[in-house]
Amino acid sequence: MGIFSIFKSKKKKQNEKYNLGLHKSRQTLGSLKKVLESNNTITDDLYDEIEEILIGADIGVDTTLKFMEILKEQQILKNISNPLELQEIIVDEIFNLYLEGEIVRSDINYVKGNLNVYMFVGVNGTGKTTSIGKLAYKFKSDSNKVLLIAADTFRAGAIEQLEVWAKRANVSIFKKEPGTDPSSVIYDGLMMAKHEAYDVVLIDTAGRLHNKVSLMNELSKMRRVIDKVTGKGPEETLLVIDATTGQNGIKQAEIFKEATDVTGVILTKLDGTAKGGIVLAIKNLYQLPIKFVGLGEKITDLVLFDIEEYIYGLFSDFFGG
Repeated sequence: MGIFSIFKSKKKKQNEKYNLGLHKSRQTLGSLKKVLESNNTITDDLYDEIEEILIGADIGVDTTLKFMEILKEQQILKNISNPLELQEIIVDEIFNLYLEGEIVRSDINYVKGNLNVYMFVGVNGTGKTTSIGKLAYKFKSDSNKVLLIAADTFRAGAIEQLEVWAKRANVSIFKKEPGTDPSSVIYDGLMMAKHEAYDVVLIDTAGRLHNKVSLMNELSKMRRVIDKVTGKGPEETLLVIDATTGQNGIKQAEIFKEATDVTGVILTKLDGTAKGGIVLAIKNLYQLPIKFVGLGEKITDLVLFDIEEYIYGLFSDFFGG
């Protein structure tokens, strides 16, 4: 039984955060139902309309073309002639497309009783520091002792911004003077975290997209410092991408994945874009799972990514939602 049939049979109750957060994206992909309803037969023109809508939702050209091949194959295989019957294939195959390939964890790696270190990368303006603050609040709410390390020492105001979020989340922060070598900040911060028995350390890094070699060297140095202090690398290296930047965000995923061992993506401002298909493009092109999504501005609005809630949120019109 495909995910479409499961949603239909269970009359799934919508997660309110996903329902509200995906409103704009649902309007874009929701037009698929209108297109299917307005056609009596399945034609090349209908397929062209579907393709245009998917590309417009930032699923990406490569991913869309791959999906369209699957859609046509399934239509022939199942001998479907009624356009409305394509709804089930669209939902099932988009779900399968996300799960395809390398098996990846959608939840975050965390070992109770250990010092769990998370490094955050991404260009300036993506909501990286805000995401750190929101995730700190989430860890704190789960009774963890949390430390933020301000290793973005070059951007004006970055340390102060992280301090604001530390206060909001009611967690500690380790900082040094602006311009200090970021790796030395990380080293001293982690030493303090070890000595004072912190459970979770969240490291903010500079979001400068200069040349790839410099970026790689800078991030490699940071990882070596983490390994030296903890005996292992970070639990996760999380790339923060602004969903509203679309194809530019996809390019950022490519650069950072080449520069360091990114383990997952935090996709911010998903509630602010009509192009939520970027989730599928990132996973399909780079095998990077989406770990968290930003579905609002409140401190509680950074939520674990759930592929079923995401698919249902995008296509709830198909189920009468």
